Amino acid sequence: MWEWQPDGAEGHEGKVGVLLEDGTVPGPVYIDLGSSGHVPSFTDWWYYDGANRRPLADRMRAACACGWFGESTYPIDWKRVRPRDPFQYDTSGPEEDWEKHTREINAAAVPVPEDIARLISQIHERLDRMTNTDPLTALRIVGELDVLVEINASYATRLATRNHTDEETAVALGATEQALTTRLRRYDPRGYY
Repeated sequence: MWEWQPDGAEGHEGKVGVLLEDGTVPGPVYIDLGSSGHVPSFTDWWYYDGANRRPLADRMRAACACGWFGESTYPIDWKRVRPRDPFQYDTSGPEEDWEKHTREINAAAVPVPEDIARLISQIHERLDRMTNTDPLTALRIVGELDVLVEINASYATRLATRNHTDEETAVALGATEQALTTRLRRYDPRGYY
């Protein structure tokens, strides 16, 4: 389960990762709920508390869906972790490290021209207000935006994929390659495989 959603860095969801005392990353924790042949697995940090023969993690760090891990580690004081409410435990260190990672991803992306960024921001603000007061007009505006995307996205996708690798395009868009593939297939379902 990914705890943190990025602002702009598509596919770079984050969470708390753990390390065991010897510095290794533990595999998933399997918990037999006893009701079927399926035994679910979990990777949330609080499952690594050493209870019921589960691994005992002694440090936490930031983890990203892209495979990145934070270099800084933070000790886990299991005496202060509430078993029924682990979200109360302070995980701000890993979260700040992950936010720095996503800021670096966004900084490496192609910048949106300022005049376009302002227009997008204005449209976003107006749609937010209008959706509550006049949802039919909001839907009409969204439809107009859909037409713009439909007309321009497939052509831009074809040009970008013809002239750049998936890795270059992902970096330019601030996305993981997996998120990029999903987006480009949506933009150009017949041309992007």
